Amino acid sequence: MLRKLATGLVLAASLASLTACGDTTGQRALSGGAIGAGGGAIIGAATGLGAGTGALIGGGAGALTGAATNKRQINLGN
Repeated sequence: MLRKLATGLVLAASLASLTACGDTTGQRALSGGAIGAGGGAIIGAATGLGAGTGALIGGGAGALTGAATNKRQINLGN
């Protein structure tokens, strides 16, 4: 059980670094939702929550995170 949880947390942390890519709020919400859904499905399957449930939770969290960021926050090169 602990190994599944650790795997899920590592995957979540790595996917969090990719969320909210885009120039507009809508693009960031869409990309964050898509990346969150994929990551949530993997984490849900690994932890026993279920891929569908994980995708719903991850997609919602990713979309909210993407919409809450602005272009300046994600442009780490400048």
